[in-house]
Amino acid sequence: MARISGVDLPKKKRIEYGLTYIYGIGLHTSRKILDATGVDYNTRVFELTDAQAALIRNEIQASFMVEGDLRKKVTLDIKALMDLGSYRGLRHRRGLPCRGQKTKTNARTRKGKRKTVGAA
Repeated sequence: MARISGVDLPKKKRIEYGLTYIYGIGLHTSRKILDATGVDYNTRVFELTDAQAALIRNEIQASFMVEGDLRKKVTLDIKALMDLGSYRGLRHRRGLPCRGQKTKTNARTRKGKRKTVGAA
């Protein structure tokens, strides 16, 4: 079993897709990492040698911010927007969508469960 950046990668998946289980690594980044380390995309996670896993681990540490560090950075960036009082910061503070979506009928994920107003 390959454990990279504190994440256990699924054994049966191709390494190309297995790396995407790490927060901050998508398919494009995964392919960049594999190209840099010379590991074949079609290799299954359980087929990785210790040397290949170490190469991938080192490449991720050297070139990318992932998992806890990235989560902390995102949280601090959002907090900075809120402290500045920017429009996006105010939307975050009020729990509304920040990227221009309409809120009259949708946005339930951000706004939460419906609250009935004026039911008499």
